[in-house]
Amino acid sequence: MLPLKRALRHLAALLLAAAVATVPATAAHASTAASAPSHGWNDYSCKPSAAHPRPVVLVHGTLGNSVDNWLGLAPYLEARGYCVYSLDYGQLDGVPLFHGLGPIDRSAEQLSAFVDKVLAATGAAKADLVGHSQGGMMPRYYLKFLGGAAKVNALVGIAPDNHGATISGLTNLLPYFPGAEGLISAATPGLADQIPGSAFLTKLNAGGDTVPGVHYTVIATKYDEVATPWRSQYLTGSDVRNVLLQDLCAVDLSEHLAIGLTDRIAFHEVANALDPAHATTTNCASVFS
Repeated sequence: MLPLKRALRHLAALLLAAAVATVPATAAHASTAASAPSHGWNDYSCKPSAAHPRPVVLVHGTLGNSVDNWLGLAPYLEARGYCVYSLDYGQLDGVPLFHGLGPIDRSAEQLSAFVDKVLAATGAAKADLVGHSQGGMMPRYYLKFLGGAAKVNALVGIAPDNHGATISGLTNLLPYFPGAEGLISAATPGLADQIPGSAFLTKLNAGGDTVPGVHYTVIATKYDEVATPWRSQYLTGSDVRNVLLQDLCAVDLSEHLAIGLTDRIAFHEVANALDPAHATTTNCASVFS
């Protein structure tokens, strides 16, 4: 009986990790470095223009990194005149390339230091943040508890697990595998923090989803299989815009990974959120823009 229980515990942990791994675990890992490029984006000589006065900081998702998560969106924004930066956070010792696994409150501290670095380099008063999956949720801790609201104009979350990720209901099975959640918490605390009802999420969402002074946008897809149910991604507040990708283009089939990596309809909506004064209609034709 004991070997069976042990096997079940490990199975539950592996299933959770495998499901969350639908965030960037692509073939690109084989050829990319662990740190973001210093040309194209992460160019610290870039000075924001009058048209785009704030640098954009890209925050990767669980098991992602500063390169692979942004091979689509970073060049898209750079080509539109933005100074674009990305960071690695939530690293575990001995685990290269696959980040976002450390305690999320500590990851928020890493984001805080990175934003300070970007603001110092660019001379900008505030930055805009764009995050995918955990990267769309984690910055809310920075905004709420680490003074980030004074340094950030907007947070755009692409498929963010703002209220946890059930992974198509998989986490609901954890109570049936005694010890599995403890194993996950010990090995990969960043995953445990994202389980609905965790101490981290309870603290993050207590007293409301948002803080004054920051503009929030959530871009979700109804085909999301990780940050589920997909409506749990939405935020509530006086300065929140929740967007369903399929309301913009009904035939868009992007799921959790594709919406952040390759979906130019989502990218167009990100650009609108960063510059709402010059926003244009997002629809199926936006894939060509």
